[in-house]
Parts: sequence; structure tokens; C-alpha cells
Amino acid sequence: MADYIYQVDKECALCGKTFSVTKVRSRLLKIKQDSDFCTYYQDVNPYYYSIWACPHCGYAAQDSNFDEIVPAAKEKLAKFLSSRQININFSGNRTREQAIATYKLAIFYNEMLEVASSRIGGLYLKLAWLYREGEQTTEEQVALVNAVKHYEQALFRERLPIGNMTEVTLTYLVGDLFRRTGNVEKAIPYFNKIISNQQAKLERNIYNLARDVWQEIRDSRNQSAAEKAGE
Repeated sequence: MADYIYQVDKECALCGKTFSVTKVRSRLLKIKQDSDFCTYYQDVNPYYYSIWACPHCGYAAQDSNFDEIVPAAKEKLAKFLSSRQININFSGNRTREQAIATYKLAIFYNEMLEVASSRIGGLYLKLAWLYREGEQTTEEQVALVNAVKHYEQALFRERLPIGNMTEVTLTYLVGDLFRRTGNVEKAIPYFNKIISNQQAKLERNIYNLARDVWQEIRDSRNQSAAEKAGE
């Protein structure tokens, strides 16, 4: 694992103190990917290290936006944390349980600051992936329900694209998350929206994913209907 992760010093965006963060090198071998974009890697799981957490003040956030604290948010966080005893240290190699704890921290702060729904949805989704890795099905489902709630809000309220997610990608993801959480009736309109959209065909990979998942739903329904008829 030492070949794939390394330590760097980072100045905390909240308290200004320096701490050690673990980064993952980009040369990771991908094994497979689930329909909701959860990617499996051979040697190290980069999701373990996506959240940076300051051991001095307790602030935690996604590495890509760790420094994005507006003055009002900084004041609110500093006030909240000033009266609390901080006892965390997630530097170095992380276990899955430690990684889960960092996501919970990041979600807590993001929800407290009422940041964009897409950002919170992304945190819940990666948290669900960690639970999936540990075969914690109940916890995974709870995280997925929260993820789709926030992503659906983002689809209707936020300017698209969001990062590398186009409207087609986010529409597909919302549909797949509804399907994964057992809400197939809510999932179907999202898949139909992609399949019936000629422009969506320009994003061939997403279009094919939507078509394949929609076919799985149809096959499952046909099988259920056939079983009922045979009773």
C-alpha cells in the first residue's frame, strides 16, 4: 500500500494549523464499477482518503473543497467548535471504520452550513459505497436514500453541469439510486427521460447504462408477472 499513498502537510482552512493528510496516487488499477459509479480498485480504496479532517479543530471536508470556506461559514464553524473537546486523528492509513467516521463528520458540517445539495449527495453516496464494501446493507440503504434525496434536489435546483456530471448523468444517477433503494416507480421516469431523448445518445456510456438498467427492470417485472400467473 505504501506505493499508492503518501503524506503531505496541509494548513487547515478553519484554524490555520498544520496537519498531515494522506493522498492517493492516481495510478490505481480499476477492477469493476457498479451502476451507481462505485468503482473498485485492486490495491487501495481511494474513497478512504477523500475526506480531510483536522485533528486540531475537528473540521472535516472533501479534499476537493476543503479550502472553500466563506467568512460567514468560517465564523459559524469556529464558534461551534470552540467550546468542544477535539480528539480525532485520521492521519496515515485508515480503516474502513475510520473512513466512515470522516464522511459522517464532513456530512455533519456540510449540512450545518447548508451547502449545495449536490455536494451533500456526493458525500452520502460515497458513504454508501463504504458500507457496501463492508456488506452493511442496512446502513448502505440509509445512506443511498439520503444521497438520492439531495441529488434529486440538485437536479431541479442547481445549475448544470455540476462538476463532471451533466444533466443526463445526474438524471441517470437519480434513477439508479431510486432503483437501488426499492423505489422502482420513481426510478422509471428518469430512465425513460434518457432513453427517449435523442441528445442523450451523445453521452453513449450513460445512455447505454440507462437502457441496460431499464431492461433489467422490465425483465424483473415480466418474471414476477409470469410467477404470479403460474401460482
